[in-house]
Amino acid sequence: MQAISSLLSDKKRFNYFGKGNEFVLIFFKNIALTILTLGIYYPWAKVEILKYHYKSTELDNHRFDFLGTGKEVFKGFIKVYVLFVFIYAFLIYSFAQENALLSSISLGLLYLFTFLVIPFAIHGAVKYRASKSTWKNIRFTYLGNKMELFWKSMIGTILTILTLGLYGAWYSIDIRQYVISHLRFGNLSFDFKGKGETLFWMNLRFFFLFFLTLGIYSFWYFKEVWSFYAENTEITQNGHKVNFKFNAKTGDIFELAIVNFLLIVFTLGIATPWVTLRTFNFMFRFIEIEEGLHTNQIQKVNYEDYNDTTGEAFLSFLDIDLL
Repeated sequence: MQAISSLLSDKKRFNYFGKGNEFVLIFFKNIALTILTLGIYYPWAKVEILKYHYKSTELDNHRFDFLGTGKEVFKGFIKVYVLFVFIYAFLIYSFAQENALLSSISLGLLYLFTFLVIPFAIHGAVKYRASKSTWKNIRFTYLGNKMELFWKSMIGTILTILTLGLYGAWYSIDIRQYVISHLRFGNLSFDFKGKGETLFWMNLRFFFLFFLTLGIYSFWYFKEVWSFYAENTEITQNGHKVNFKFNAKTGDIFELAIVNFLLIVFTLGIATPWVTLRTFNFMFRFIEIEEGLHTNQIQKVNYEDYNDTTGEAFLSFLDIDLL
């Protein structure tokens, strides 16, 4: 029996150990230094926050770690900000000329550039974040091709526009499936099996029921969506597939949302660090990996280190975060 049981693996649960009295100091210190340095400190602040959340997250008695540095992220920010300085300078010049045609062209070029560069930014950000994420000194990596992701994004965007937004659910799933299917962790691979039509009907129900229930249906919707994303994400180990599971009930989500809202409102935002930790703790408390994953058999694979943070910086500039 002992030999048989050793071949089995229990469900894997994450633990999150972030503490409010620790995180609040990091949070407000980073805000203060970012303001005092006119934004220059932001890359270091971003990395410190990431490191804290990674090191506070545990799986099988081992903590995750983030190996990125503020200096790496700063280099990416310099590239992005210099680029946008030139773009906005041209935009300001165009409007200063009081030429309607030139102003329209410059504004159109800004939107077109942003639209075209987002897929490359996602590719670069995911590749950098994965390369710097480790557990037991085993690294993640992202093996996607930026041109494949670009064309997938372009086709999805065009179809979404032509269908007046109806294709958006399929577009979202296509991008998620591409990114996740190209993630690796040591000798583990990942995949996403969710269908666009499933997400579409969830979104459609939410659209109608949100107003009919005065917003109360939101709690059921979030449970449904989070369960959909978690339970359609697969891990493959030696040909064996294992799924994630999201075990929260609607009442749990209601409690999280209401308490977070009250904390933010009655403290005028001062409780934001505690709200962040409550949310992280909530997600990790209810996410688990189903039986079948043998963490002691995850093998280290030497992947190329990736230090280009331009994509990460661009997404931050647009206030889009992978975390």
